[in-house]
Amino acid sequence: MLPEPYRLHHRADFSRAVRRGQRIGRRDLVVHAFTHGYDQGSGTSAATGSEQVPALPAEPAVRIGGPRFGLIVSKAVGSAVIRHRVARRLRHLCAQVQAELPAEIDIVIRALPGSAAAGSDDLLRQLRTALRKLGLTERAGSPS
Repeated sequence: MLPEPYRLHHRADFSRAVRRGQRIGRRDLVVHAFTHGYDQGSGTSAATGSEQVPALPAEPAVRIGGPRFGLIVSKAVGSAVIRHRVARRLRHLCAQVQAELPAEIDIVIRALPGSAAAGSDDLLRQLRTALRKLGLTERAGSPS
């Protein structure tokens, strides 16, 4: 199971990762990754060097935990029972790879219809390949 600090909950976090992050598609998954920049709400103006009072920051200055994961499993994947099974498998895979990723990353995984029939080992291989191609991890993954 994926612990609470490693989950995305808010719609804004999902939208930020999908719209502003990098994306890579695999056969059964699409992986979106957004790296947070903590210098956006620093409180100083780069042009004048004077202090300014920032409005509400768009992102928290301090994050607890490591990388956060969000899942999108649509009705195209299958019935409710199949969608929940796919989501449970993906959460388990996220728990396996979270130690390999930097803490300032938000990752959204969109399950494609083929993910319902794919095995866990195949989904893990696709996820690790996508993360490696996005430049988020250097590990070769588990041997096949």
